[in-house]
Amino acid sequence: PLSPAAVVGAGLGGSASAYFLQQHFGPQVQLDVYEAAGVGGRLATVTVNKQQYESRGASIHALSLHMQDFVKILGLKHRREVAGKSAIFSGEHFVLEETDWYLLNLFRLWWHYGISFLRLQMWVEEVMEKFMRIYKYQAHGYAFSSLEELLRSLGGEAFVNMTQRSVAESLLEVGVTQRFVDDVIAAVLRSSYGQSVLVPAFAGAMSLAGAQGSTWAVEGGNKLVCSGLLKLTKANVISARVTGISLHSSEGRALYQVHYESTEGQGSAFYDLVVVTTPLHPSRSNFTFENFDPPIADLPGAFQPSVTSVVHGYLNSSYFGFPDAKLFPFTSILTTDTPDLFFHAMDNICPVNISAAFRRKQPQEAAVWRVLSQQPLDKPQLKTLFRSYYSVQVTEWQTYPRYDSAKALPPVVLHENLFYLSGVEWVASSMEMVAVAAKNVALLAYNRWHQELEKIDQKDLMHKVKTEL
Repeated sequence: PLSPAAVVGAGLGGSASAYFLQQHFGPQVQLDVYEAAGVGGRLATVTVNKQQYESRGASIHALSLHMQDFVKILGLKHRREVAGKSAIFSGEHFVLEETDWYLLNLFRLWWHYGISFLRLQMWVEEVMEKFMRIYKYQAHGYAFSSLEELLRSLGGEAFVNMTQRSVAESLLEVGVTQRFVDDVIAAVLRSSYGQSVLVPAFAGAMSLAGAQGSTWAVEGGNKLVCSGLLKLTKANVISARVTGISLHSSEGRALYQVHYESTEGQGSAFYDLVVVTTPLHPSRSNFTFENFDPPIADLPGAFQPSVTSVVHGYLNSSYFGFPDAKLFPFTSILTTDTPDLFFHAMDNICPVNISAAFRRKQPQEAAVWRVLSQQPLDKPQLKTLFRSYYSVQVTEWQTYPRYDSAKALPPVVLHENLFYLSGVEWVASSMEMVAVAAKNVALLAYNRWHQELEKIDQKDLMHKVKTEL
């Protein structure tokens, strides 16, 4: 039997891994979860005027089945939707504006961009439809030892290639026009990844699915999913930073010694199985692996710096061409890839607890806006976006992979029972992708531990799953 297991990191990846490991190995498995900062990782909140607001990781796609499950199991609720309109700003004018009337929006998109809009939708739907196969595979206990194998089982070589070529190239190929790519696709990718249309097609498809599908968030904050899953699994959360892992063997089996630093000083503990859910890139962590032969190599690739500024203030609507603030109709502003635009997106955000009586502030009132940018905003930039403001809270992250910086996908298996979760972000970065990867790692660990090799990297799974039903 598996005795103690360790999970490094208590963000969504860590808490979902702990939950799935317990689901598959059973309640007797003893789980230690190491977290240096706070449970929830990037799903953090900031407080403005005694109210909490999400600073990142705000929306979850309707088709996110694992996230839907977590919310059900934990008895959490979907946050109430507060309607609002979005528009795409070029630095000089709005290239696309949303109206209250859905059909008119479709008509506008159609009028501006013709068949591009339809082609985009068909492309995204085709990718999503194949991606959804993962839930069937996982329900049947199938796992994959690499990200390439997982993608291949869903959409063949074409899916693997989608991690190596840009979303612009893929869309132009299916007949979407350059203008639509520059105006609309660029704006969506800037708001989700802070990057251009050169991000890989697969990551792009996931982000575009979120932009055109219905999305939701958790009442009280998305990070409640993480603390909820850890409570449910009764995991032992150790507040410490893991500095490295060394390999030992006992009775012919690998034993992993996890070294950590906490306020009490340095310590270490031994485990049969370890899942690392924090990025292992040298730019992000100085994590050492000792006694591994062959040695575990540094992973290539850099991360995109991104800054979230939560500003409580009065929007300067004249910058957007609305001298009368009362008439400003948008609650969310995306931007095109224009050299002099200093921000990627901004939205008028609602608190994580939305009462039935809650209403959005009028555009001329002080409201809480979240501004996403690559660099921290300076005074003149804040003055450009806001007539005046009460407070600014800045969070700097190295959130997303810089997608053009690595050619190959990171490994899932680092050693016999040592697994790596964060590599999945190089395929696409979303809460659901991380949950899917956590389930995959738990199944993979289980299948390898129990030598159920026919459940790993199976070919022709669509056919197998059909005959199993």
